[in-house]
Amino acid sequence: MEPTTVAPLITNDAITFALLMAILAAIFVTSHSEHAGWKKFYRFVPSLLLCYFIPSIFTTLNVISPDGSSLYHVASRYLLPASLILLTLSIDLKAIMNLGWKAVVMFLAGTVGIIIGGPIALMIIGAINPELVGGAGPDEIWRGLSTVAGSWIGGGANQTAMYEIFQPSDTLFSAMITVDIIVANIWMAFILYGAGMSDRVDKWFKADASAIEELKKSVSDYQASIAKVPTLVDLTKIAAIAFIITGLGHLVGDTVAPWVKENAPSLERLSFASQFFWIIVVATLGGFALSFTKLRKLEGAGASKIGSLFLYILVMTIGMKMDLGAFTEVPGYFAIGFTWIIIHVIVLLLVGKIIKAPFFFTAVGSQANVGGAASAPIVASAFSPALAPVGVLLAVLGYGIGTFGAWLCAHIMRVIS
Repeated sequence: MEPTTVAPLITNDAITFALLMAILAAIFVTSHSEHAGWKKFYRFVPSLLLCYFIPSIFTTLNVISPDGSSLYHVASRYLLPASLILLTLSIDLKAIMNLGWKAVVMFLAGTVGIIIGGPIALMIIGAINPELVGGAGPDEIWRGLSTVAGSWIGGGANQTAMYEIFQPSDTLFSAMITVDIIVANIWMAFILYGAGMSDRVDKWFKADASAIEELKKSVSDYQASIAKVPTLVDLTKIAAIAFIITGLGHLVGDTVAPWVKENAPSLERLSFASQFFWIIVVATLGGFALSFTKLRKLEGAGASKIGSLFLYILVMTIGMKMDLGAFTEVPGYFAIGFTWIIIHVIVLLLVGKIIKAPFFFTAVGSQANVGGAASAPIVASAFSPALAPVGVLLAVLGYGIGTFGAWLCAHIMRVIS
């Protein structure tokens, strides 16, 4: 007999969203409070981390649930591209390019960490529990882990590609999705915590973060030079630009993705058949294009602040997807997942130490792999909203190589298991 599933206390999206916004407002108010206690608390606990973890507590307690909810879909498909547009509206492209080669090297180090991490984790956990790494036919564990590799190098589209290529059973695939979401999101929480003490990490790496600081300063100076009290006309322009380009991204995605799937299926490996891929590409390119026009001055009316708010809402919906109680369901798979992510981190830290890369590149290089376009800009903006486009650019790179890297990782795991 199938186990009975207890319905969450709140099933209405409007009520769930109201709860999330109440939590967000409480975090914003307390994190900007002049009270000594709150100042001390937020010195150790980043506000962005709370935006992520508090909703997960409500999910674990079965107060809310992502199942049947449209909140994450709306946030990722509408608010995320809109935020990317508004955050890139005032960006200095030349300054981003001046960040140099270390950003790409750290991203690729993260990719290599995922490719070798899966097989090594399989070997380590297999030595402890040989029965776990076996399976037969569609239940062979390497088939399920291939989908995690796809997600952690590229994103959802690459994960789906691995699912179609290696055909794990639905039961195994469901378990791997749980591992993917929870392990990746817990690692993201550590990164957000690390962002609050990046100066100390940079000192340990002996890293030169001057180019990053210059980019942050140039954006800050530009914002100060055009700052104004926003009018209703300004806010309407900001909203219109954000959602018109978002709509254009959906139009391109709805048109191009099915065409690629039908007429050029070989390009699916590059995520060209993913609607979400085109939404992100159009949003990013649209924002950059507008940064060369007079509309760039809308930053003075708070364009990036609105974009940041959209990102915070996305973080809340991501946190809502994480049920901490899932650890008890497939502990062996979680052991592989955590071992895998630790190897990824070790590779990143070693390479970062060798090339003396700022921690920002380590954090965003990792998240552009493991989290993709939905969370790389969140991590980047934890350092500064001015840096969000760097996360987007690296995440788009991940889309391109995700399927190839995951395919290679999967075959190594197949040989090992």
